[in-house]
Formats: sequence, C-alpha cells, structure tokens
Amino acid sequence: MASQDWLEKDFYKVLGVDKDVSDKELTKKYHKLAHKYHPDSNPGDAAAEAKFKDISEAYSVLSDKQQRQEYDQIRAMGAGGARFSQGAGGFEDIFGGMFGGGARRGAPNGSTSYEDLFNMFGGGGGGGFGFAPTPGRDIAANTTVSFRSAVAGDTITLNTQHGQIKVRIPAGIADGKKIKVRGKGEPSPNGGPAGNLVLTVKVRPHPVWERDGKNLRVKVPITFTEAVFGATIEVPTLDGETVKLKIAPHTPSGRVLRVKGRGIAADGGTGDLLAEVQVVVPSHLSDEQEQALAAFREVEPKENPRDDLLARAKA
Repeated sequence: MASQDWLEKDFYKVLGVDKDVSDKELTKKYHKLAHKYHPDSNPGDAAAEAKFKDISEAYSVLSDKQQRQEYDQIRAMGAGGARFSQGAGGFEDIFGGMFGGGARRGAPNGSTSYEDLFNMFGGGGGGGFGFAPTPGRDIAANTTVSFRSAVAGDTITLNTQHGQIKVRIPAGIADGKKIKVRGKGEPSPNGGPAGNLVLTVKVRPHPVWERDGKNLRVKVPITFTEAVFGATIEVPTLDGETVKLKIAPHTPSGRVLRVKGRGIAADGGTGDLLAEVQVVVPSHLSDEQEQALAAFREVEPKENPRDDLLARAKA
C-alpha cells in the first residue's frame, strides 16, 4: 500500500484504539481482534477474512515505530490546513499554486499530474513523500517431521493465516534447523516486498536409529556365544534393507562397528552406519543350561574384569 493511501485509512479506528495508545495496549488489542476474526475461527466468512486483513495491515504499520511516525505525519497533513480534498482550494489548488500548474491526475502536455507530484517527493508510486517501501514482517512457525522425512527429504503443506503453502524439507536436515521461505510472510504495508516465513523444523525421534552428525547409530543385541565365538549377523538400515555385519570372536559389549556409506546423505557426502553391539544376558535358562554355565564358571579365567577400572579410579 502506497503511503498516500494512508490518508484514506484510519488504522487507529480499525483497531479501536486512541492515537496515544501504548505499544503494550496496541499489541493486546491486536491479538484480541486477530483471534476473533482469524480465518481459522471463521471458515468461509469473507467479511471476517477482510476484517482480519484490515486489522493485520493496521497493526503492521502502527507496531513499527518508524512507520507509525510516518503515518501520523501523513494523516496530520490530510487533517490540517493542507487538507487534500477535491473541492475548491483542495489538492489541485494547493499543488497548482506551488508548481504553477493544475495538478490533475494524468494531465498531458507538461502539466503536473498526481503521479508526477509523488515522484517529485521520491515516492515513485511505492513509498510516497520520500518514504522507501517497507518489507513485510517475517512470520515464525514450527513444524515436526518424522525421522525418515528429515533424512530423505520431504514436501509438507503448512496452513498459514494467508493460506496453504508447500515447503520443501531438504534431505539430511537436522533437528532445530530453520528454513527461510521467501515472500511467504506478512505483506508490505506500502508496496514493498512481502516478508519471509522462517520455519523451525523439529525431528521426531526414531525408536531404532539415532543421528550422530551424518552418521546413523543403532544398538544391535548379540548373544553371549556370538560375542565369544564370533558370528555374521544382519543389521537393519534406514532404507528398509539389511546389511551383513561380521562379529569378530571375543567382541565385548559396547564395541562400535562401522558400515560405510549407509548413513545420512547430506551436503558434503554420506555418513556411515555405526552399530553398537550389546551382549544380551539370557532371561530364562533351563536346568541343563544352568548346569552348563555353572561348569563353565568353574573353568573360566580367574581374572577380574574390573581391575583396570579400579586402578584408573585410584590414579
């Protein structure tokens, strides 16, 4: 909206506040009206939607200290001795006297038109009276995506106060990252570019995998005998396939084995799959199994696995 149009709009009246309203009261009044007339609260109500746009436009100007000052100055010009009316002694006579010609809209042959006058003051049809067009405000929003969508990328649909928009979630995005969608924020109050939508992306945790930079971590249970004698096991990957992983003999619980190239594909390359093996203690044993383990205990090495821990704790 060009600044000269502010002469025709009483933003204070739109919001139902006095001219000397404080910033706090202005915001409080705006939130109350925006909630009442928001399209989500009034589906299909064109009048409420129009009212909501007027409220948003008014608040966008009055909540900005510089724009509010400009608006008050322009309104004062229209309300004071230099009132721009179209009767005798009005807009045409004022500028006609100033520039020696009839200020007529679209006047030909060197006569001064309204557009020419605004251009003289630096308006250029956008800011008016030398005020540069102001970009619209940015809108902050949040969204939560699945772990798989964050890794593989996705396109989501968001509902905003200005309608639905589609947003591309780039592959490999991390939890808490922000995406800027240009031109999807608040419209400019005086003909400038629209603001941006700044979207914070939250990633829902996965029950199997955890992210470690570009790597994927997964805990893989193995049996006692697999850890002792070694084995080849299958490990799941995020794309639904499995990969074979070789467990070396005498592998301790907690050792991390790496599968190259099966992590997250992001800028700079693809990470790895990090499989942490965990030796599982059987929860149920038959009498025969218990007797076998008791016999093993009698012949197992008589070393204390905690000796190193105790020594380092004393150091």
